[in-house]
Amino acid sequence: MIRIKEAVIVEGKYDKIKLSGFIDGLILTTEGFGIFKDKEKQRLIRRLAETRGLLVLTDSDGAGFVIRSFLKGIVPPDKIKHAYIPDVFGKEKRKTTPSKEGKLGVEGLSEEILSRAIAASGAECELERGIKKDSQSITKTDLYEYGLTGSQNASANREALKEMLDLPEKLSPNSLLAVLNCLMTREEFINLITAKREEGIIC
Repeated sequence: MIRIKEAVIVEGKYDKIKLSGFIDGLILTTEGFGIFKDKEKQRLIRRLAETRGLLVLTDSDGAGFVIRSFLKGIVPPDKIKHAYIPDVFGKEKRKTTPSKEGKLGVEGLSEEILSRAIAASGAECELERGIKKDSQSITKTDLYEYGLTGSQNASANREALKEMLDLPEKLSPNSLLAVLNCLMTREEFINLITAKREEGIIC
């Protein structure tokens, strides 16, 4: 596995699935051109750019470069890095026909090619060889113990937390956990939840 500090931005869910097989890090999708109108996700991307930086990995076709250009426009240049994949012609296995330009996207390329592209981007990454994750990270157990999963009020508590932190409402619990670990330490998380419990905002 490759552990990447920056939040990785890809176009679609199949790209995310591909990268999740060998990358340990936060991976977000633009939902293709959906990012153009998704103000919530734009705010999240800008926020992640400030806290840990971005690594953009889009397809090598025209659409990929349009999305890449848009992201360049909403994030300071010193907060964004770019991984460029080579032009490889072919068809992804799940598709019946090639793409409009006939090029393979991120999902269709090998881990070796993608790893080289990431390494060339200058992203802060390291190979994991049995390294234990930081014990001070926010965990799924923390979400459970602090009422964000597994309780009657869990859904309402998550919505309250996302609203407080100005996060997209559609974030799943797993995605919320990944984003929280990008935005704050475990101690900051516990202090925040404790304070909001005392205020009655989180039950």
